[in-house]
Formats: sequence, structure tokens, C-alpha cells
Amino acid sequence: MNKAIIGRKLGMTQIFSADGKVIPVTVVEAGPCPVVQLKTVEKDGYAAVKLGFDEVSEKTLNKPEAGQFKKAGVPCQRVLKEFRLEDVSAYEVGQSLTVETFAEGDKVDVVGTSKGHGFSGVIKRWNQHRLKETHGVGPVHREVGSMGSISSPSRVFKNKHMPGQYGHEKVTVQNLEVVKVDAARNALLIKGAIPGPKGGIVTVTNSVKG
Repeated sequence: MNKAIIGRKLGMTQIFSADGKVIPVTVVEAGPCPVVQLKTVEKDGYAAVKLGFDEVSEKTLNKPEAGQFKKAGVPCQRVLKEFRLEDVSAYEVGQSLTVETFAEGDKVDVVGTSKGHGFSGVIKRWNQHRLKETHGVGPVHREVGSMGSISSPSRVFKNKHMPGQYGHEKVTVQNLEVVKVDAARNALLIKGAIPGPKGGIVTVTNSVKG
């Protein structure tokens, strides 16, 4: 992993290529992300770069949180994330990473938190069919249905699709393409959809498959 940045999903739109084709893109406000800390194998057991995003007032943080920003000499940030990059020595504390880290045509992986749907039934959560609307079926037509045989195995198998919490989980979409880099607006235009609602925090790294 050579490139990484933290951003905020702004929404989707479309742009036109040079040959007139419509390209659906997601707009991500990415950076600037100051380097808050460098972790090394000698000191920490692994090499990583800790980046911040979204500047906030110091009074919104507690003393340990604010202390690491003061030590690094950078403004306080709302979001902190670590990235295990290959060459940590290429970065220095206080350095600011911008969207210009990426270029048009780069393949990237985007990680975000999917939209939360709360406690959901099997139709919404697992895309199951509802029960028949004929006589003798009901009164509920959106329930799970058969749980299995009564006599054997006389239990419900593990991993059966059931109602439960749906969404609000970490989702990675791999091998997307950076269509445009807008340095003036700190924006990355990424082809296709990425996880999360508008305003959700995402991380963009160069693709592990690219």
C-alpha cells in the first residue's frame, strides 16, 4: 500500500468523458490530512502512518487526544486512522497529504461504513420472498417461514437467515477508478458507488489488486 487518504462522501453525480460517454461518479472530499504520527518496527513492532482529518476545536477533545496533536504540531482533528504503508520513511510528522497524492486513472480501494437499517426482517435483510397470500397462510406474510424439520434434526441450523441488525458495518469496495482529481476543491471523483451515507467518513487507498 503506497497511497492513502481520509475523506468524506459528498454524494453521487455524473460526468462526461472525452468521447461523450456518461460516467457515474462518487464525489469524495479528501484531505488535507496531516501526518500525526509515524510508527516504526523498532519502536512499535510495525510500520504505519497515522493521519488526521476534519479539523476541530481543541475543547472538543480530552487531554490525551489533544496531547498527540500538540506533540505533532498539527491542528486537532476529528478523525484519526492508521495506514500500514510500504515506505513510512517517505513521510514526516506535520506533513499534509492532499488529493494530489492520487492521479487520474489510479485504481483504489474505498472503505466505509454502510447505511444502518436497524432491526430488519428477512425480506429487507436477506431479500427473501414473502409467504403466499392464499387461504390458510398468515396472518403474517413477511415472516421467516419454515425453520426446519420437527423430528430431525429438531433444531435450527446455524447461520440460518433470520431477522436482525442490518447495515452499519465496515464495507470495502475494491478496484475502483479515480476519474478526476480536483485539487482546488479537495475532491476525488471515483467511478461507481462507495459505501455509506452522504457525509460518511471513508478511506481511500491504492488497490491491492491493481
